Parts: sequence; C-alpha cells; structure tokens
Amino acid sequence: MARRQLLKEMGYEFSLMTADIDERSIRKEKPEELVMALAEAKADAIISKLKSTGQLEGAAEKLLITADTVVVSQGMIREKPSSKEEARDFIKGYSGSQAAVVGSVLVTNLKTGKRKGGWERAEVYFHDIPEEVIDSLVEEAITLNVAGGLTLENPLILRFVEAVIGTSDAVMGLPKALTEKLIQEAL
Repeated sequence: MARRQLLKEMGYEFSLMTADIDERSIRKEKPEELVMALAEAKADAIISKLKSTGQLEGAAEKLLITADTVVVSQGMIREKPSSKEEARDFIKGYSGSQAAVVGSVLVTNLKTGKRKGGWERAEVYFHDIPEEVIDSLVEEAITLNVAGGLTLENPLILRFVEAVIGTSDAVMGLPKALTEKLIQEAL
C-alpha cells in the first residue's frame, strides 16, 4: 500500500504483480544483503511469470521495480510477523527504543535485462508505547503484512515516534531519491 502511494506521488503509471516467493527460504546474515536478495528473487519470479504467460514481449518497453524492507531491532532482523503474538513482541521491543529500517530497490529494464539496485537505511526512535496502543496495533490486519509489524504512517503509532533519522519514504518501503536514481541508471 505505501509503495503504491509513493509511486503515485512520483508520477508513475504502473501495474502491480505479486512475486509468489517463499521469502523465509531466503536467508542472509546482514539485513542489507537480505533485502537485496529478496528484491532480486521477486524480480526473477515476476520475469518468469511474464515469460510463462507470454506477457514479457508486451512488457519489453517497461521497467520492473521490486523492493523489500526489513526492520532491525535489538540486533535481530524483523520481517513480516508470522502471528499476532510475534507482532506484539516486535512492537513491544520498539517501545522506548529504536529500530533501523533497511529497504532495497531493484530496477530491471525488461528490454535489455539491465539491473540496478541499492538499499537505504533509516533509524526510528520511539517514545514508550502504552500496552493498549500495542493491543490496538496488533488487532489491525496490516500489522501482519509489513516488515517488523509496523507502519509509521499509522496514526496510532505516529505520535509515539520521537525521531526519524533518514527519509520517511525509506521507512515506508520505497526511498524516492534512490528509486529515481536507479530508474535513470537502468534506462
């Protein structure tokens, strides 16, 4: 949802495709390597899907943008929580603390096969988050669909964000300046 909004803000026309990959089967020790490997796996899966359905020729004048985001908190990489309990643990861990959001962008030119990728990191510092706010956040379905179980654009959590060091679009999953740079390099 956030990436879709950011691409609209950037003025691009686009269509969305899902990558249908098992993200948990891809493991890397460093968060920067993990998000890049996941963006590459997503690109490979979508290109394969386009080929198998005969749509790659029609897409040859287009760019494919894939991205991934993880949160690093207390030295641990946090992906999408697998349960409400895990989401609760993640959010409790942010309370009165900080987390790093690491996001990748990979742009593939479908005509030439040229790929350009990169990653960006932002730090988010939190005030103490009350239990009742954590409970409300965990009950929202979106919590299970986002890295680290957290969307900063959610008004429930926004008031408990003390500071963001980096760009808010990086935290939202698609750093605009990096994306623009990679698009230009892939053309």
